Amino acid sequence: MPASDPGIRVLTPPPSDCAGILGPAALQFVGALARRFETERRRLLALRRERQQELDAGRLPDFLPQTKHIRDREWTVAPIRPDLTDRRVEITGPVERKMMINALNSGANVFMADFEDANAPTWENNVRGQQNVLDAATRTITYTSPDGKRYALEPRTATLMVRPRGWHLIEKHLVVDGQPVSASLFDFGLTFFHTAAALLARGSGPYFYLPKLESHLEARLWNDVFVFAQDALGIPRGTIRATVLIETILAAFETDEILWELRDHSAGLNCGRWDYIFSYIKKQRRRPECVLPDRARVTMDQPFLHAYADLVVRTCHRRGIHALGGMAAQIPNKRDAALNAQALDKVRQDKLREVRQGHDGTWVAHPALVSVAREVFDGHMSGPHQISRQREDVRVTARDLLATPAGEITADGLRTNLGVALQYLAAWLGGLGCVPINNLMEDAATAEISRAQVWQWLHHGARLEDGRTVSAALVQQIIAELVQALPERVGPDSPGHDKFSLAGRILAELATGADFAEFLTTVAYDYLD
Repeated sequence: MPASDPGIRVLTPPPSDCAGILGPAALQFVGALARRFETERRRLLALRRERQQELDAGRLPDFLPQTKHIRDREWTVAPIRPDLTDRRVEITGPVERKMMINALNSGANVFMADFEDANAPTWENNVRGQQNVLDAATRTITYTSPDGKRYALEPRTATLMVRPRGWHLIEKHLVVDGQPVSASLFDFGLTFFHTAAALLARGSGPYFYLPKLESHLEARLWNDVFVFAQDALGIPRGTIRATVLIETILAAFETDEILWELRDHSAGLNCGRWDYIFSYIKKQRRRPECVLPDRARVTMDQPFLHAYADLVVRTCHRRGIHALGGMAAQIPNKRDAALNAQALDKVRQDKLREVRQGHDGTWVAHPALVSVAREVFDGHMSGPHQISRQREDVRVTARDLLATPAGEITADGLRTNLGVALQYLAAWLGGLGCVPINNLMEDAATAEISRAQVWQWLHHGARLEDGRTVSAALVQQIIAELVQALPERVGPDSPGHDKFSLAGRILAELATGADFAEFLTTVAYDYLD
C-alpha cells in the first residue's frame, strides 16, 4: 500500500473497512514521529540492556543521586483536566468493538482502551482497534452481534484513555526508511492524529496510559513526542494528558522524576501491580535471595508491594495529581454463587486497602465489578479524590522496595503457572489478548509473571514443598501434559485451541532457556500475522 512518501511502506493491506485509518496524511504523521524519535528510542533501549548487565553483576537499584534536587524541591504538575477530576473507578479492556462499548457504558469514570497487555497485536487487531477508538471518540461506535443484538453508546459514558504498546515493541507491518516503526509511535500517532480534534470538540482531550517505563529518560522521550505531535497538528501544548504505569521496579525509584519530566502533560501514576511483580523477578533474576514464592502468595500486603504503593501515593499527592490503584482481575462466576461471593469479597477487600492507603481510584477488568469498587470508594472518599491527603508519614527506602517476601513454592503453584502461561499464550497466538482462566482475567502481565517465576525457580534450584527440585525435565513434563489436556478443556471454539503445541514449544524455551527473554510478547510476535 503506497504512501505519498516512498520511505513509508505498509507491508500488509489493512482490512478494507478500515482503510481510512492508514491514509496518506496519517502515515506521514507517524513517519514524522519515527524519523524524529527512533534514534533516541533505540538509545534508551540500549541503556536498559546496560542497566540489566549492572544488575546481573550485583548492583542494587537505588534512588538516583543526580536527581535528588528534583525529589527535594516543592513543585506540582499541571492542573487536572475537568473530565479527569474523578477517577475513582477505571475499567480496562482490549480495543475490541463490543467490549469497548460495554466498558464505556459500564458506569466507570474512565475506560482505558488497551493496545498493549490486553491486545494480541495482530495487524487486523491493531488497525481495527484504531478504527474502534476513532468511532468511540466520535461517538459513532456501534456493534450488532451475530444473533442480532445491537450495542451502542449511552448518553453518558466513561472518559476515554488509550494505552499504546511499550517502547520495546515494534509494528512490523509498517516500515519507515527500511525499519519497522516503533509500536508506541504507531499506536500513539494514529490515535492522536485521528481523535484529538474530536475529543477536544466535546470537552475532553487526548488522554493516554504509558506502559513499561524503566526511567525518567523514557518519560522525557514521551514528553518530547507529545510536544512534537501537538505542534505538528496545531494543538496547544499541555492538551495531552498521560498517566504512567509504575510497573517496573526501576521506575519505582524514579516516581518524582517521571512526574517532573511529564509535568505539563501528567495525569498521575498507576500501580501496575502484575507487571511490577514480573519486573521484580526479571531485574533481579540472577539473585538467589530474590526468589519469590507462589504467585498466589505475592499479594499487595507483602511489605515490598505495600511500600511501593505507599510511595506512589505520597509522590502523586505531593505533586498535586492522582494515584491510581491496581487491577482487580476477578471476574463474576455465574455458575457458583459461593465462589462468586468469595471473589466479590476479595475485590472489596482489595479496594478497601487501596482507598485507605490513599489511592484516588482503582482498576477493574469486568463491568460487573464497577459497582463493587465504586461502593468502596464512595464509602471512604468524600470528594472526587483525596489528593489533599499528603501521606507525609510515608518514608520508603530502597531496602523496603527490594525486600523479598517469604513463602512456599508448591507443586500446585508450578503447575498453575505453567497452565496459565500456556493457555494465555495459545489464546494470544490465536488473536485474543485477555483470557478468562480460573475465574481471573489474565493478560500478558500475568502470563509474564507465570513464566518468569518458573524460570527463576528452575535456575536457582528451588525446592517444592514436597521436596522435589524444580528442574528442566519436570517443567517440560508438565508442559507436555498440559499441551495434551488443555485443548479438550478449553474446547474447539476457543481462540487458540489449535495453538497449544506451538505455545508449548515457546513456553518451554522461555521457562528453561539459559537466558531470560526480556518479554514473552517480543518472542511470540514473530508468530503473529
